Amino acid sequence: MAHNLSPQMAHATKLRAPSLRLTGVPGDGSSSPGWSGARAGQHEPRTSDSLALIILIAVLLAFSQQLPAQDTPTFRIDTKLVNLWVNVTDQNGAIVGNLTKTDFKLNEDGRPQDIAIFERQSEQPLAIILAIDTSESTFKDRALEQDAGKRFVHAILRPQDQMSVFQFATDVHMLVDFTNKPNQLDHGLNSLKAGEATALYEAIYLASQELAKKQGRKVLVLVSDGGDTVKTTTYPEALKAALSDEVMIYSIIDVPIESSAGRDLAGEHALITLSEQTGGKSFYANSGGLNKAFSQVSDDLRTQYLIGYYPHHQLPGVDFHRISLTIPRASSESFNIRYRAGYYVDATPKPRRVPVD
Repeated sequence: MAHNLSPQMAHATKLRAPSLRLTGVPGDGSSSPGWSGARAGQHEPRTSDSLALIILIAVLLAFSQQLPAQDTPTFRIDTKLVNLWVNVTDQNGAIVGNLTKTDFKLNEDGRPQDIAIFERQSEQPLAIILAIDTSESTFKDRALEQDAGKRFVHAILRPQDQMSVFQFATDVHMLVDFTNKPNQLDHGLNSLKAGEATALYEAIYLASQELAKKQGRKVLVLVSDGGDTVKTTTYPEALKAALSDEVMIYSIIDVPIESSAGRDLAGEHALITLSEQTGGKSFYANSGGLNKAFSQVSDDLRTQYLIGYYPHHQLPGVDFHRISLTIPRASSESFNIRYRAGYYVDATPKPRRVPVD
């Protein structure tokens, strides 16, 4: 089961303690409380009333000194809208697109939540980074990657969508900034250059930060064999950055030599797990080729549900809230439901700068 990464909304309610102030003190006059006429033309204070008034003023002055002059207590309650992009397939892998809001049951940390937003096949804009591994182990397929990447660009982009192109080897570079113009993206794909090592996790970290600036669905499409050899960023750091910035990772695993003794199976597993945890999906490029893999990514992004909720009854002191989404009317084997595993609370990764070519 996998789990993205949509617009966040916050509501705040301020509750202020009532302030108490002395609005008036009795003065002279026959009609003023606490005063009575002793004889015609003269007014004398009654002793008991005067004493009571003095005591009242003393109490009020003492009470006012205990209250802060300007800092009245303020209580703030923030509620963040959590968005989930959800894909559902049946036992045969066919897309299930006719479910309703009542079909789903949502929990956060084991506590039921109410679904506030529900959309089918959302027209929300896509912000996509296509990141291609150009290290020595995969660069032999450069021509295939360029051709398949161009087909993907022309097939996926709609007027409301934007795409950027990254390449990563020893370093990570942005070849094309976000644009809706396919010819600019084609030019970027034509300029891929080989490198030695593979900064896979650094690419995920930097791409997540760039996608965090965008609205709508945030997607990172990785083409790599999965072997990180630079070690500037760790796997946990990369995963946390993607989850914090609501990024769905789609991995296209380009295995150099399928039976090679040096094949990085751990790297492949890392790509698969990253995709599952962020609500994306992984594909093998050798199963029908890169064109088919890109086509499957496109189909997946066209058939998503948007489910949003405002968390309540949250567990205190928890940095990561885990999400569970089920379809109670069916057995657990009937559907495969993919969505991001959860989200971090106020966990903004440390910013880094991605070089632009």
